[in-house]
Amino acid sequence: MSRAQGARAQMAAAFETIYGTPPASGSFWKIPFASNNLGSEQPLLESELLGYGRDPLPPVKDAITTDGDLSVPIDARFLGIWLKALFGDPTTTGASAPYTHAFQSGNWDLPSLSIETGMPDVPYYAMVSGVRANSINWTMQRSGLVTATVNCIAQGEETDTSSAAGTLEEMTLSRFGSFNGSITRDGTQLGNVVSGQITYTNNLDPVETIRGDGKIDGVDPSIAALSGEIVVRFADQTLLDQAINGTSCALTFGYEIDADTKFTLEAHAVYLPKPKLPLEGPGGVQATFAWQAAIDHVVGRMATATLINDVADYDNPSN
Repeated sequence: MSRAQGARAQMAAAFETIYGTPPASGSFWKIPFASNNLGSEQPLLESELLGYGRDPLPPVKDAITTDGDLSVPIDARFLGIWLKALFGDPTTTGASAPYTHAFQSGNWDLPSLSIETGMPDVPYYAMVSGVRANSINWTMQRSGLVTATVNCIAQGEETDTSSAAGTLEEMTLSRFGSFNGSITRDGTQLGNVVSGQITYTNNLDPVETIRGDGKIDGVDPSIAALSGEIVVRFADQTLLDQAINGTSCALTFGYEIDADTKFTLEAHAVYLPKPKLPLEGPGGVQATFAWQAAIDHVVGRMATATLINDVADYDNPSN
């Protein structure tokens, strides 16, 4: 009897035409991932009834929830799938590679996906449909792997002993490393940065109506948010002065392998709080700025994510 192994697991994803309805077999990408706890669960409600002695009566099933986190690499190709789920369809330019995909915040029309997780040794295949990307976060630092966490909320899950995704479209992974990262302020390299943390969220609102199949009716986007932290060695008062004055700046977080392979997330109007400057020993003094982004009325949006690669579009493979 075979046992499930994470090393043998596969994940497939495709955008839905109709919310909650998986696309046809053969329309899925094979997706790289580090971890996956996306799925449905149904807790049990303990009986509160009395009069039957010390032993409890059987529990009752509670509502089904389908959500979870995916840990995925920040790379030059597959990242576009998650950016489309988070921001909506991009504006793509370029008659041939390299193509430039520009994703803008503020879009009310966010696509949904179907994501299948397969464990062929059992066999067990779970198709989660009506998946919408709620948030993404990652950390920038001097070294280490660059991996993002994507939080998802879905409508429901169906399981089977065979895959419904069919033959998967495979793209070659071109992963960014910490060495490729940079942070700029108003177009100029920001110095003395020790680390940076970025979180973008759609603040999705599940529509939890009463229905016989236990699924939700949908997931609606609310006010988006882009925030994070930058930790800097205290060497000048540029950021501190901005925090005190209450002015904004543009922060750009990016990775670049070459001119044809790069990713940037620009927060157009970033506001900084005034932080403490703790002295914790004889070493260098560090300041942590918990920044928040807002709409830039000149640009007309809060953020722009730009991905340059050799992928022509992010429609499903069979389209």
